[in-house]
Amino acid sequence: MERTTCCVVGGGPAGMMLALLLARAGVAVTVLEKHGDFLRDFRGDTVHPSTLTLLDELGLGAEFAKVPHRLVEQLQVQLDSGLLPVADFRRIPGPHKHLALVPQWDFLGLLADAGRAEPTFTLRMQTKATELLTEGGAVTGVRYRSGDGGSGELRADLTVACDGRRSVLRDAAGLRARSFGVPLDVWWFRLPRHDGDPTGGIARFGSGQGTVVIDRGDYFQCAYLIRKGTDATLRAEGIETFRRRVAAMIPWLGDRVEAVGDWDDVALLDVRLDRLVRWSTEGLLCLGDAAHAMSPVGGVGINLAIQDAVAA
Repeated sequence: MERTTCCVVGGGPAGMMLALLLARAGVAVTVLEKHGDFLRDFRGDTVHPSTLTLLDELGLGAEFAKVPHRLVEQLQVQLDSGLLPVADFRRIPGPHKHLALVPQWDFLGLLADAGRAEPTFTLRMQTKATELLTEGGAVTGVRYRSGDGGSGELRADLTVACDGRRSVLRDAAGLRARSFGVPLDVWWFRLPRHDGDPTGGIARFGSGQGTVVIDRGDYFQCAYLIRKGTDATLRAEGIETFRRRVAAMIPWLGDRVEAVGDWDDVALLDVRLDRLVRWSTEGLLCLGDAAHAMSPVGGVGINLAIQDAVAA
């Protein structure tokens, strides 16, 4: 029988940080991650000063500095008259007076490498938790399926569901979330960045639409806000209509909107905002998006997930 002290399901920010902290405390922890790697595009990648400070406290600040990232010191709003600064992180207290934009796969890789240095840490990729094991009404572990088609059971004193906003484990446990109305969805796409372009983050909002442009060094990661449920209708209008809308919102991007070749270059984020009424049941704890799906506004997702892990 396979056994561990803590089984963490989901190798996202909450799961990887929790596993690292537990392993450093000498707790046997096994992380089950259903994918074979961490490479997913347009995932939360905004690291706040509080998280950067935590990495310093964990002795990972120097390693984080080696990971490709972009520092953002200022946020601006695009007006007809030009750019207006609305946030300046250089004015906040603490050692990190900026946001850091880092590909989430690199951030998770950093945590995984730190975890592997601990003797009680195990990370099992391509291993998907499929259902909960229970005994006497308490959760005692999970059944899983591995990438090679095999299956098995992992018993644990505590199972932690970090398997995202569509958590299989929280549903299996009968934990119900309270949903909050969200009026928008987001289209994510990329545009080239040219020398002399504004730095940091830039936003513009208009009637029924908005665009956020995030400086990633050699490209801009762009978010186009649409009314919830209008994805199919707007796509039916054609990619050229979308390009014109982006250029109208932020005119200095008009010379490169052709980089969005077709709708395959535009990823939909179905924005959800919910929170579990109760985050745990006997033997099971939910963290991160499994406990509270967040809006992308402010780039809070990674950071709240990390805070969940620290608090747990």
